[in-house]
Amino acid sequence: MKSTLNQIEDIKNNGYSLDFSNVFNHAFENYKKIAVYAGLILLVVSILCFFLGGGILVALYGAEHFNKEFFESLQHNQPQGTSLLIYTLVITFITALMTPFTAGFLKMADSADKDETFNFSTVFTYYKAPYFSRLFITALLIGLISGGISVVFNLIGIPAIDSIIAIIISLFTSMTVPLIVFGNLNITDSIRSSIIIVGKQPLVIALLFIVAGIGAAIGFIGCCIGVVFTIPITYSVKYAIYSAILEIDNPDSIDAIGQSDPE
Repeated sequence: MKSTLNQIEDIKNNGYSLDFSNVFNHAFENYKKIAVYAGLILLVVSILCFFLGGGILVALYGAEHFNKEFFESLQHNQPQGTSLLIYTLVITFITALMTPFTAGFLKMADSADKDETFNFSTVFTYYKAPYFSRLFITALLIGLISGGISVVFNLIGIPAIDSIIAIIISLFTSMTVPLIVFGNLNITDSIRSSIIIVGKQPLVIALLFIVAGIGAAIGFIGCCIGVVFTIPITYSVKYAIYSAILEIDNPDSIDAIGQSDPE
C-alpha cells in the first residue's frame, strides 16, 4: 500500500472522485452502528463537564454572582478588546485539549466500519503519545490563526468577514485530525495535506458537512438532549469522506507512527 504522503501527491497531481450519495450512505450506515454508544458517551461527558465547569465558576466567583441579571448581561454584552482576546485564547486552548477526545469518535467509526469491538475507552485512544501532542498542537495552531483573524476583524468592526474566513479555515483544515490518526502524518504535513484534499473537491465536502450539521441539529427538535445522539453523524461523515479518498491501514500501530518524524 502507498504511504499517505504518496497518496496525497497523487491527489495533488491527479485529483480524485468523490460521490456525494455513496459517501453519505456509507456515513449513515456507520452512524447507525455508533449512534447510541457515542451519544451516551457524549451525554455523560457533557454532564460531567457542566458540573465541573459550574463548580469551578461558583468556587471562583460565588453562587450569588450567577443571577438573572448576570445571564441577561451575557446576552447583550459581547467581549471586546482584551476580553475578546482572552476569551479567544481560552476557547482555543479548550478546543485543542478536547481534540483527542473528538478524534476518538473517528476511531469508533473506524472500528464499527470494520466490525471490530469498541467501548467507552475508545474515545480516549488518542490521549497518549505520540497522538496527543500532534493533535493538540495542530488544533492549537489552527485555532490561534482563526481566532487571531476573528479578533482583528471584530476590532475593526467587520465581524461578517471574520465568520466567512473562520468557516473557510475550518473547511480546509477539516481533514487534519484523520490524517494524523489514520494517515500517520505530522503537524505540518497534516495541515498541508488537508488543504490539498479539500481544495480538489471543496463543494462536495462542504455539502457533506452541511448535511451532517443539519442532521446533528435535528436532535434539538422535541428534546434538546437528543442532540448528543445526532452529533455523532458529523464524525461518521468525516470518517466516510476520509475513507473514500485515502486508504486506512493499521492506524493504531505505534511503531508505524514512530517512522514519521513529528514536528
